[in-house]
Amino acid sequence: MNLYLASKSQRRQMLLTQIGIPFECLEIDIDESKRSNETLLQYVKRMAQEKAFAGLAIAQHRDQPVLAADTCVSYKELLLDKPTDAKDAKRILCLLAGKTHQVMTSVVIMDQYGFESAISVTDVSFAPVSEALIDYYIDTGECFGKAGSYAIQGYAARFVTGIKGSYTGVVGLPLFETAELIEKFAKTRKY
Repeated sequence: MNLYLASKSQRRQMLLTQIGIPFECLEIDIDESKRSNETLLQYVKRMAQEKAFAGLAIAQHRDQPVLAADTCVSYKELLLDKPTDAKDAKRILCLLAGKTHQVMTSVVIMDQYGFESAISVTDVSFAPVSEALIDYYIDTGECFGKAGSYAIQGYAARFVTGIKGSYTGVVGLPLFETAELIEKFAKTRKY
């Protein structure tokens, strides 16, 4: 099944390619602000749905579904978004050092008749990390543009003592859940 990917993320494109799904990228732009009354789980699900809706609006009158995803990083229900600058990245990484946090990724596949969704929740444990190593990591620039200020598939892998859940979900697209979702959608919609 061919589909549209409502994402500019190189990581999501790479992961979708890894499981052999043909796709075309759609560039979307939505307000990603969290509402004051929503839980983080509600937030990540809403973001994935809104991204899919935005992609569907761009791809209207075409016969392919839209896939979208959103990832958030949290520690004790505190949303740890993309860092605004080096100081913010250091604050976030110091908070995560020596602790276990959660990464939630919601995936939505949608066409004009409806949608299906899945969620992946992964616990990620970091070793205690020195301020000097955090400063070095920030200087690599890898932390910018990443929820939680780190990329598990990059240099930050050395901080991780363990994960419980989906590694690819932490990267940005849980492949097992995504493949199942696409297969289920293709069967029910006869794609």
